[in-house]
Amino acid sequence: MNLGTPIAIGNTAKIYLCENRIVKIFNDYLPDTESSYEANKHKYAYSCGLSVPEILDVTKIDGKQAIIMEYINGRTIGDILSENLEQAEFYMNISVDIQQKIHMIAADSLEPMTEKLSRQIESAHNLDKRHKSALIEKLNSMTFERRLCHGDYHLFNLIMTDNKVTIIDWVDACAGDIRADIYRTYLLYSHVSMELADLYLRLYCAKSDLSKDEIFQWAPIIAGARLSENVSAENSDRLVEIVNHYYPL
Repeated sequence: MNLGTPIAIGNTAKIYLCENRIVKIFNDYLPDTESSYEANKHKYAYSCGLSVPEILDVTKIDGKQAIIMEYINGRTIGDILSENLEQAEFYMNISVDIQQKIHMIAADSLEPMTEKLSRQIESAHNLDKRHKSALIEKLNSMTFERRLCHGDYHLFNLIMTDNKVTIIDWVDACAGDIRADIYRTYLLYSHVSMELADLYLRLYCAKSDLSKDEIFQWAPIIAGARLSENVSAENSDRLVEIVNHYYPL
């Protein structure tokens, strides 16, 4: 099957636009269950009534795992904002409203956030045993309602078409604490722009009954877990600094 040139390349897959459909081809090193694992999370979000591309097929193409899904013809809010920085608050308000809609959904059937974060912390090479132990202990002490958390929520995972916004990339979705999901988003923005990160946090807190202090309880845990991801050396140093701030050597 001739898919042409990828329109995007991520850490785990290449994305193609073929016959007005999105085709996601997964890298060979991933487990054989990776495509169904991601598709099931995606389907769950779709079943909850959220604006999510429809999964059309989970298959293999030229021996590689693949997901075929609906193509949403639009632009990411991240791309739009990069050309209209003076409208940052307008677009960030839209994103916060959508994220709060996600966070209202109970999600007991998805993978628990604590299991996922624990696995990530244990596999983070930049953390010593003492830090790992402290973070796992902190994680196990957290109490919360299990809500739907996107896991990688930011403006580049929101596609705007006319006045409709579609949420993409659900591979990191889980059942967990919305405060952790909020901090994860804050952390991602803070690597690019502290001004944008602070705007996001201010808007979310203003639209909810949460405080910055409540959200930042998750800071060392989320920073430590992110160290297991394929992040740059500069970003790794910053994440280690966050963990050290809460658990100094």
